[in-house]
Amino acid sequence: MSSTWSRGLLAALFVGAGLLHFLKPAAYLRVMPPYLPAPELLVLLSGAAEVAGGLGLLWPATRRAAGWGLLALLVAVFPANVYMLQIHEQLHLPAWALWARLPLQPLLLWGVWRAAGLGGQRGR
Repeated sequence: MSSTWSRGLLAALFVGAGLLHFLKPAAYLRVMPPYLPAPELLVLLSGAAEVAGGLGLLWPATRRAAGWGLLALLVAVFPANVYMLQIHEQLHLPAWALWARLPLQPLLLWGVWRAAGLGGQRGR
């Protein structure tokens, strides 16, 4: 798969997910761990970060910064993925599906790393 195509796919994934934070904030508020402050603000900030990071992957001048930002974001939202698993019954979601989702996080981290050229390549 070409790096341009995969970068575009990753950008679309992040921009789409980020926009959903603004269009369907209730879905994200339901999975926000209760120990985090200002959940509404965090949902909006994480959505904005996803949109900015996804768009940033598309331009060479912003690609590396966007990559680092998306890596930080993926690490920051991982507790919400774990929390979803803990409250899966309240969400009416099968635990197996949420367990299966957890390994996607390292795959996304790897994809962002490669797409942003953080491993020594300059994000061609």
